[in-house]
Amino acid sequence: MNKRILLPTDYSKNALNAIRYAQRLYKDVSCDFYLLNTYQVSGYALDSMMVPEPGEQLYETFKRKSQEGMDRLLGMLHLEPDNPKHHFETRCEFNSLIEAVRQMVAKKDIDTIIMGTKGLTASKARIFGTHTVKVMESIKACPVIAIPESPVFQPPREILFPTDYRTNFKKKEMQYLIEIAKLHDSRINVLHIDRDKDGKLNKEEQTNRLLLQDILDGTDYEMHFLPAVKLVKGINAFMESRNCDMLAFLNRKHLFFGSILSNPLVKEIGYEPKVPILELNDNP
Repeated sequence: MNKRILLPTDYSKNALNAIRYAQRLYKDVSCDFYLLNTYQVSGYALDSMMVPEPGEQLYETFKRKSQEGMDRLLGMLHLEPDNPKHHFETRCEFNSLIEAVRQMVAKKDIDTIIMGTKGLTASKARIFGTHTVKVMESIKACPVIAIPESPVFQPPREILFPTDYRTNFKKKEMQYLIEIAKLHDSRINVLHIDRDKDGKLNKEEQTNRLLLQDILDGTDYEMHFLPAVKLVKGINAFMESRNCDMLAFLNRKHLFFGSILSNPLVKEIGYEPKVPILELNDNP
């Protein structure tokens, strides 16, 4: 069965970068790529009783603009060398992004979502655009990869996975990280940053560490330890020292990062992301 990848796009340069990253990430894998653009009519809320209907001038105008953007995008993608393993389908939908993504994930049994970190209207002060944050927070049925604004594609040879071992791990939520690592002969760098300043793991943390090792068995991985340093400083230093190509994290409430999107961590990292960020979800 082909890998099924959802690629939300607002036709921005960052969204195009994300699509091209997805093509290269899976260049040797048979994939069905679903290009999704959502549109709404200015001045109307989707839950309003006064939403324009198909056939009305405003509705048809925005629908046409969405389709024209999709046609231009396909034209740009066709400039790339054709990959017979890759098949594209397009969707232009009058809907909110989150609802359209949720429906596509369910109907098409999507394996992962790949999108840009920012869109056309993203603030320069934000590391993640609003749409990316909403997708990461709302969609739990599959992983999400957020692609920086101007990446030069690098296979993810070195992946950083920070943890504090304070929660148990589940094979199903780690499976996508393992899949990416095997696909690109990547090393998974498990990084424990000591927050208690004593360098010791309690019994529960030791058990969780052993569980993670069992899950990662068969992959190329290394366990690392950093003495008491600020979380963000430690992550940045390690990424630079190992030339990491991807940062992966578990998005669980009350976990190491809390929710990375509401936790100050992302803001504190203090740089425009230079590598893709893989969000692994605790699937129900």
